[in-house]
Amino acid sequence: MTEQTGTSTETTASPRVAIVTGGSRGIGRASAERLAADGFAVVINFAGNQTEADKAVGAITEAGGRAFAFRADVADETEVAALFDAAESTYGGIDVVVHAAGVMTLAPLVDIDLDALDRMHRTNIRGTFAVDQQAARRLREGGAILNFSTSVLALALPGYAGYAATKGAVEAMTLIVARELRGRDVTVNAVAPGPTATALFLDGKDDETIARMAAQPPLERLGTPDDIAGVVSFLAGPAGRWVNGQVVRANGGIA
Repeated sequence: MTEQTGTSTETTASPRVAIVTGGSRGIGRASAERLAADGFAVVINFAGNQTEADKAVGAITEAGGRAFAFRADVADETEVAALFDAAESTYGGIDVVVHAAGVMTLAPLVDIDLDALDRMHRTNIRGTFAVDQQAARRLREGGAILNFSTSVLALALPGYAGYAATKGAVEAMTLIVARELRGRDVTVNAVAPGPTATALFLDGKDDETIARMAAQPPLERLGTPDDIAGVVSFLAGPAGRWVNGQVVRANGGIA
């Protein structure tokens, strides 16, 4: 692990610090880049793809931001603790945690492979417990925890039973943790994207299915990672401080 710092906008003031899990691709990467543009020093967590994580760090530092990448399995509490240790030792503290890491396997309930279900439970549920546990222990005053759910919970789409079940658990956890942190001045919210043009969403879908889902919102398009990153930026910043214990459905009006 080596911190990289952009040279174009170096600052002397201590920055606010954000950890973004799943930060090497898709919504996680867009969120990391947006928070870096907002002035955060960013720790990009990744599970295995060092190349993509390095690209994300490079994009941030080339734009003048501060970032480094750290590999950790979000469901392994020892590795998650090491991730938080690295953020604190490098930047002096942690202010925002964006927990965007997740996996998805689609199949009707009658056909779903239970090993795949266990994998989703491990990453999406246990991973959220492990990350939120460290965040709740360590975030500085004025901090924010942002989990990720899905608008599929409202849409109840066939084939999504296993994935939606894990995200229902994330929503329940989010609302409870917000109340457990009373008096800490730390907000806890979840972002629930609708269909968004990421590899996680697009993989395994034919063009007809993608076009049909893109036509469903009144805005008649898929969301983009940048659309969701804007919501993350709001909830992580000063304008979002009065939003707490909520699930923000960023889906173009699909549900």
